Amino acid sequence: MKQQNEGVKLTYSPITELVIHDFIEVDREDLLRERVTPSGTVPLYWCEGILFSFTSLPLTEDVLRDYLKGRLHWLEVHFSRVSNFTPIMALNEEEYKANLSVRIIDTSQSELHKQVARWLVANSKKR
Repeated sequence: MKQQNEGVKLTYSPITELVIHDFIEVDREDLLRERVTPSGTVPLYWCEGILFSFTSLPLTEDVLRDYLKGRLHWLEVHFSRVSNFTPIMALNEEEYKANLSVRIIDTSQSELHKQVARWLVANSKKR
């Protein structure tokens, strides 16, 4: 999709293929726990009843070449089924003697994330 805007050419070039190298369904608490870092928490994504995180491959020349061709690589996806979206999820972590809050980003508007959520549900039953 191309659009001219005040002399600047804008081009939308969506991902045409997502390669998921590994995926695992985990408990919600474990998924929240993995997002805790020494400097705070890292958000999770929610789409169509799936709460998930992903790890990208390091940006090597080959990965960048694929990316520019529309092919994205996710090294690993961790997910849990959470039927309703909530912008913050609490994790009562006894180790830290604290209640930690993890921000959740609703990515329901992303066609890519919708397809990922559906694919995870369909393929987790096959493993």
